[in-house]
Amino acid sequence: MSFKESGKATILIVDDSPMSLGVLFDFLTRAGFKVLIAKDGESAILKVKEASPDVILLDIIMPGIDGFETCRRLKANQSTQDIPVIFMTALSQTSVVVKGFELGAVDYITKPTQQEIVLARVTTHLTLQKLQHSLQQQNLQLQQEIQQRHLAEAALQLANEELQRLATLDGLTQVANRRRFDEYMNKVWQILVRERLPLSLLMCDVDFFKRYNDSKGHQAGDECLQQLAQAMKFAVKRPADLVARYGGEEFAVILPNTNAEGALTVAQEIRAAVSALGLVHPQSPISNYITLSVGVSCTIPTLESCPETLISAADQALYQAKEAGRDRAVFRGMTSAESWGVCTR
Repeated sequence: MSFKESGKATILIVDDSPMSLGVLFDFLTRAGFKVLIAKDGESAILKVKEASPDVILLDIIMPGIDGFETCRRLKANQSTQDIPVIFMTALSQTSVVVKGFELGAVDYITKPTQQEIVLARVTTHLTLQKLQHSLQQQNLQLQQEIQQRHLAEAALQLANEELQRLATLDGLTQVANRRRFDEYMNKVWQILVRERLPLSLLMCDVDFFKRYNDSKGHQAGDECLQQLAQAMKFAVKRPADLVARYGGEEFAVILPNTNAEGALTVAQEIRAAVSALGLVHPQSPISNYITLSVGVSCTIPTLESCPETLISAADQALYQAKEAGRDRAVFRGMTSAESWGVCTR
């Protein structure tokens, strides 16, 4: 166990001189350290792997592999490379000192060693090591906190996106709700004002839906609306088009950049998709199956007009479809007064 955990540092002295070993062992032990000894480089490397000392005092000139080679091997091993190595040498040449630092040593002490200097150097590097370890722990903790914050932010973003989705989705039919319809209509209107492109709107109503509910029950009525909504979404293929539940059994379809002819085509495709469901309507006076009446209108949005004018025209077209016998799509073009009318909101 290192001093980082036990509070008592372990020093490994590597020297082939029994006298030097004995003197340093006694002195450092009295100074409160746990002291290990090795008499050559090979045994030092083995002892380092076993005991993981906090600091190594390493003689340079030894039999077998010298201190330089011992240091090189320790620094090449990931499990021992961070242990501070202090060279002890009687060699005073600058080249020797430089080589030691190049191999990764943190300091050197000239022989014959002075006990006070040894203690000062050892204490200094133990303090630096302790500070480095503390900094690493703080960095690790900070990284963990950052990661947790990122995870929390990601979870919050997902939650907000889900809330936004739920806030704009009709709970029964899983298509856009009235709120989303209003938001999207206003957004598309502003875009098409700038681009001077057409905008079409379909208002769709389930024919004699109250009679369907009365005859088959409200649960069957809910299931009917769910199937109709999905059939309409399937028929409306462009990503920019929006199918919304406008209210009750009424649906609206926003068709950006779509002219009157294209809007009528989409209306007929929707009616065909609903017909293909084959939902039996026992109380309908016009068909044995569920049918739709569709009002269609189209305009090129301007700054002088507003979405309500288009909605009103499509509503009136829907009324005409019902008056004409239902189960059909009717187009109503906007009059000049409607196209250029002043918004009332």
